[in-house]
Amino acid sequence: MINTSIYRFLLVVFLFAIPTTVFGTSNFTKRINDNMNQKLIQPPFLQKGDTVLILATAGIISDSTIIDNGIELLKSWGLNVKLSSHLYEENGHFAGTDKQRLVDFQNAIDDDNVKAVWCARGGYGTVRIIDEIDFTKFKNSPKWIIGFSDITVLHNEIHNLGIETIHAMMPSTLKPGNDAQKKAQKSLKKAIFGKKLTYRVSESTYNKQGEETGQLVGGNLSILYSLLGSRSSIKTDNKILFIEDVGEYAYHLDRMLLNLKRNGYFEYCKGLIVGGISDVRENDVEFGKTVEEIVLDAVKEYNFPVSFEFPAGHIRDNRTLILGREISLKVKDNKAIIKFLK
Repeated sequence: MINTSIYRFLLVVFLFAIPTTVFGTSNFTKRINDNMNQKLIQPPFLQKGDTVLILATAGIISDSTIIDNGIELLKSWGLNVKLSSHLYEENGHFAGTDKQRLVDFQNAIDDDNVKAVWCARGGYGTVRIIDEIDFTKFKNSPKWIIGFSDITVLHNEIHNLGIETIHAMMPSTLKPGNDAQKKAQKSLKKAIFGKKLTYRVSESTYNKQGEETGQLVGGNLSILYSLLGSRSSIKTDNKILFIEDVGEYAYHLDRMLLNLKRNGYFEYCKGLIVGGISDVRENDVEFGKTVEEIVLDAVKEYNFPVSFEFPAGHIRDNRTLILGREISLKVKDNKAIIKFLK
């Protein structure tokens, strides 16, 4: 009989030899990379006359005016608007109970007449319902999910299903007639109607030069941090990561970025786009680093390009990003060009 240790050794050699023998080493590696960064499903773009449903998966809607503003904007684009059944419900911090918010979202993604879902606001609460959502019909008939901040929970969950989503302004952040927001509104309209998006940013001297192509993923840094270890956490291998945040202490930002790093977010990442990191809180003892220095310190071992000051996040000029879409990122000195590819 063959010695047990020899048998195990031969088995290991055999298993490692299969990929190389059948596919070739480079081909096998490529198959792995392709599977990790496969092209995502693109929901149908909207046409005039389509219906957009507004709902709330998280915080309470305390002022109906914000919904009225959203309705007016969508109608000006030739779209019909529907409101979820429990949109104005109140349950402490939340826009209704978990069950009510879950029912509203489930009904929205299962309704064939609804072509896009626009989340009214962020806050906190989406994570309380995410595990109960049945995406079975949605996977076969996807539609655009639009929002940012706490809606990062949905963006990441749906990204892992292989479907694109839209990171953009919400009714709660809409300011009709505000000149500083006109470009954000225009970018959302272009995205949902399938027009090409290209951004040229000339803001930061902290940029790290480079040129890469990859799927865009990410969202709110605090939410990305909170999802680590769950099924909603995303893989960033061969992808370009976008982050933004609001109201955090500098040391909180440092802690979250280092935790992403320890979880491998930057190991095989191809690029980093830093949006608005706004309203940073002051600690009793000064942290001693700017936001840009905190970010660069966290990724100092890596060679991918880094673009700062991208106009997206908790800022008035919150430009639209299509998460899951292939983009090209070119960073040179204080300039960055971001193109969304087909």
